[in-house]
Amino acid sequence: MKCPFCSYRDSRVVDSRAVEEGGSIRRRRECPDCGRRFTTYEKYEETPLVVSKKDGRRELFDSKKLMQGLLKAFEKRPVSYEKIQEVATNIEREVRMTGESEVSSVQIGEIVMKYLEQTDQIAYVRFASVYRQFADVKNFMQELERIMKKE
Repeated sequence: MKCPFCSYRDSRVVDSRAVEEGGSIRRRRECPDCGRRFTTYEKYEETPLVVSKKDGRRELFDSKKLMQGLLKAFEKRPVSYEKIQEVATNIEREVRMTGESEVSSVQIGEIVMKYLEQTDQIAYVRFASVYRQFADVKNFMQELERIMKKE
């Protein structure tokens, strides 16, 4: 693998370990030229998953986009990055387990809401306020009351 620092065309693997419950392999590499270390991930190639949007557009499922949304929801919350990655992995796994080659953004949003509610209620409310497009404070309060009744 090419070094991201000096662009040397080779690197050696220093350490390998399974991550994401064996779904991928994390490799620590070292460049023999500059001596710097970096991390790579090896993952099996998945079949493309198409997301149908509310406006009728279709786009490929992007796990990075999912992770960005989760990071925004969990911003300044006491939730570790590893936990957020775990939530993202679980969401993607559940979406892929539908067995469909095309899934609606609404289905994905509902799955995200389920995991956020289980993990952190503030992150859940943040995401819900954007996802459900609350028209006013009344709608927002209704969602908060629904959460409070569950406890």
